[in-house]
Amino acid sequence: MCGDQAYGGQREAIQAVAPRTLDFTNQRYQYKGCVDEVERRKDRVKSQVRSKVGHGFAVLKVKFGLVKVRYKALAKNTQRLFVTHALAKLYLLRGKLRCPAGA
Repeated sequence: MCGDQAYGGQREAIQAVAPRTLDFTNQRYQYKGCVDEVERRKDRVKSQVRSKVGHGFAVLKVKFGLVKVRYKALAKNTQRLFVTHALAKLYLLRGKLRCPAGA
């Protein structure tokens, strides 16, 4: 489970609901004016990973409208999900897929 510092005090509640869940929430790195640089760097790495994952979901929601399930049939929803994820992957990689100007 990942989360920002707002979820820092929720460890017991999360473990009660899902005991096998790993806790990757950002921890408090500043206490009484002292800054723990190791914990701060760990939190920064966690935030970078969370932002990369969150960006992909934002593209799915905003660009491709994957906010609600539209169909009652499970097969149609699954097919739409796969197609939308493929299009989102192409959208995220559009800069790398372009031909160079000289080619």
